Amino acid sequence: MWKEIPVPFYLSVYFFDIVNPDAILLGEKPQVQERGPYVYREFRHKSNITFNDNDTVSFLEYRSFQFQPDKSHGLESDYIVMPNILVLAAAMLMENKPMSLKLIMTLAFSTLGERAFMNRTVGEIMWGYEDPLIHLINKYLPNMFPFKGKFGLFAELNNSDSGLFTVFTGVKDFSRIHLVDKWNGLSKVSFWHSDQCNMINGTSGQMWAPFMTPETSLEFYSPEACRSMNLIYKESGTFEGIPTYRFVAPSTLFANGSVYPPNEGFCPCRESGIQNVSTCRFNAPLFLSHPHFYNADPVLAEAVLGLHPNQEEHSLFLDIHPVTGIPMNCSVKLQLSLYIKAIRGIGQTGKIQPVVLPLVWFEESGAMEGKPLRTFYTQLVLMPSVLQYAQYVLLALGCVLLLIPIIHQIRSQVGGGQSEAWAERPVCLPAGGRWGQGSPRRPSSRLRGHPRPGAHLGQRSCVSAWGRGAAWGPSLGEAAGGLWVMRPGAWMDCSSHLHLLGARLCQV
Repeated sequence: MWKEIPVPFYLSVYFFDIVNPDAILLGEKPQVQERGPYVYREFRHKSNITFNDNDTVSFLEYRSFQFQPDKSHGLESDYIVMPNILVLAAAMLMENKPMSLKLIMTLAFSTLGERAFMNRTVGEIMWGYEDPLIHLINKYLPNMFPFKGKFGLFAELNNSDSGLFTVFTGVKDFSRIHLVDKWNGLSKVSFWHSDQCNMINGTSGQMWAPFMTPETSLEFYSPEACRSMNLIYKESGTFEGIPTYRFVAPSTLFANGSVYPPNEGFCPCRESGIQNVSTCRFNAPLFLSHPHFYNADPVLAEAVLGLHPNQEEHSLFLDIHPVTGIPMNCSVKLQLSLYIKAIRGIGQTGKIQPVVLPLVWFEESGAMEGKPLRTFYTQLVLMPSVLQYAQYVLLALGCVLLLIPIIHQIRSQVGGGQSEAWAERPVCLPAGGRWGQGSPRRPSSRLRGHPRPGAHLGQRSCVSAWGRGAAWGPSLGEAAGGLWVMRPGAWMDCSSHLHLLGARLCQV
């Protein structure tokens, strides 16, 4: 599961199609129309896996994307009007340069036919397009852009890796399992202006330590965002019958330094709710936020017509199985925006009013399904539940088995007493004994074959008696409390009644 993630991941991309590009150049408020989603199946696999001596493992994770027309609302051939990131970003970089350089750039833009807004296909915007401006910039300003060929928003992600991760295996210290030790050989990055913001915390964003509690936070390092992110517990729930904890982004995730001082290291900041990522994106004025500026300063959404932020559609979440730390269902939604404005000396920027203009927002989502889901449910939910109920069943069965001999013993004692009280008994008299004078024949003491009262017995004789005790005379027994009992020391020879008790010599 760790090497080849069985969960199908999808990248859903939504573009902000510019409705009024010419009006924006005249200083009017931008108006956008959301287009999409354009859905791509994301394939991930790890390679160059190396186990180190310090309880860590290093790996590269490669990703590739495949367009899914059946899940998309449109085709990659659809045209989208968007800000020309190269032109507007280059203009912003020239803001404080000498006017002569600005005029040269304006001339270059005009010669190459570059404008502030462009109309390109979804495929070109996603995976790259040829632009003569790129070759010009790389010729005279070779270190400005990190790419040499095509330019596309997701060109660096397709058929590439997200950097060399080194994470702890947890063999020697279970509490550190999945935590990132280094990324690209670094224990911290250098994009930001504080040690706290530069720290590489949490996991690589795929698995977390098991045995979570509601107090647990979900922290991971995102190479795309160039920073660590921390999610907080929201609520318990279930996914396909599997118990989960839902983690969401806190309101301070993209807050500026004035609202949340620990984020001061990510500045220079603008309105709260957007993060400046220019330092890790070739110094272009790009900003990261929730889609439609959800959970951000309302002035951002009000500055652009066509934005409708809401929690249900634009908040991110991760549903984690708390016992194993494995994600069951996740949806990470982020938006990329470009800060644009008119730059004096560069005619292509016209009279653009300063605005953070959304370019695209995307959702990386995945949910466990199929055979992995059934296996997970059987082994980690169904079997523990069966074993939990089985212990009560076995306990009840043990109690029943314990009660059976007790009940049998009680029934034996009660039944034995009744048999002894009312069963036919052999009554044996020694030779010379005399049947008790005046021994009454009680209804409850029915004697069969007994001598008449006062009769002398010249030899040992046996009679059968039914009743509560044997009816004896003075020679062998007396009546006591209504019960006829034998005198202690009297002997009975029951050999003549083998059919009842077997031959034995008994003394009472």
